[in-house]
Amino acid sequence: MNSSEPSATYRASVAIGDEQAARHVLDVLTEVFFDGEAAVAAFERPDGRWGVTLHFAQSPDQAGLRELIGNAAGTEIAAGIVFDTVEAKDWVKASLEELVPVPAGRFVVHGQHDRARVPDNKLSIEIEAALAFGTGHHGTTRGCLLLLDHVLKAYRLTHVLDLGTGTGVLAIAAAKALRYQVLASDVDAESVRVARENARANGVGDLVKVIRATGFSAPDFPREGPFDLVLANILANPLKQLAGPMSAHLAPGALVILSGLLTPQAAGVIAAYRARGLVPLRHHKIEGWSSLLLRSVN
Repeated sequence: MNSSEPSATYRASVAIGDEQAARHVLDVLTEVFFDGEAAVAAFERPDGRWGVTLHFAQSPDQAGLRELIGNAAGTEIAAGIVFDTVEAKDWVKASLEELVPVPAGRFVVHGQHDRARVPDNKLSIEIEAALAFGTGHHGTTRGCLLLLDHVLKAYRLTHVLDLGTGTGVLAIAAAKALRYQVLASDVDAESVRVARENARANGVGDLVKVIRATGFSAPDFPREGPFDLVLANILANPLKQLAGPMSAHLAPGALVILSGLLTPQAAGVIAAYRARGLVPLRHHKIEGWSSLLLRSVN
């Protein structure tokens, strides 16, 4: 994460017996929570059960949510709901713990055990769940990869930055597709180590340069820039705070892909970047999360 000011979203997690039950709960939740009120996802756990997670921009009505899930799956399941907050610095780490193969345009994010399932015509990004500070399973990462795939088809890019890289998924994807060096940064030392390991494991260790930095404070940014593409999958408040510093490191006509924000937060983020001379081109909404593509008109 790349902001000194704290930020958080609220999370509710619950384990459910099987896929059918989880999907029933998911259907109920998506009917109750209208577009953007909550980000809802279901995923298979290593123990064979299914997990359902919800993320909220505001503190949820815990009693109401327990009642809702209790009606859908039983009071015993509802009693097991865990409520917590996800701080900005832990955002990518906490997005989802498990990894299944996730296609996103030309990319497929997967674990080692699913290596053989990746089609030959796709670009493989292998990330082990045990090391995951963020995986392509999460709607924010998938949204970024879909936008990256679109951008790569339409524009020629040579200077790319992945800000708040986490596991390095986005930097690895860009490096594999472009075969140019990509700069990746994170404020967390462990994320820097993991991203470097993942880049080497994916055969682009020589193309992904990972540094530890808060915001744009490191000398590498002016040295490696100006950038014609910046990817930043973090949180809404840090993204707004970074609009000014980021705009100073963009090449004319540069593209910016932003994610990690709930859909109701998108308008505020767009406004912050529009004030810095960036206009929105695309807006993907996946599982209650928004991913934005903007372009500098300065």
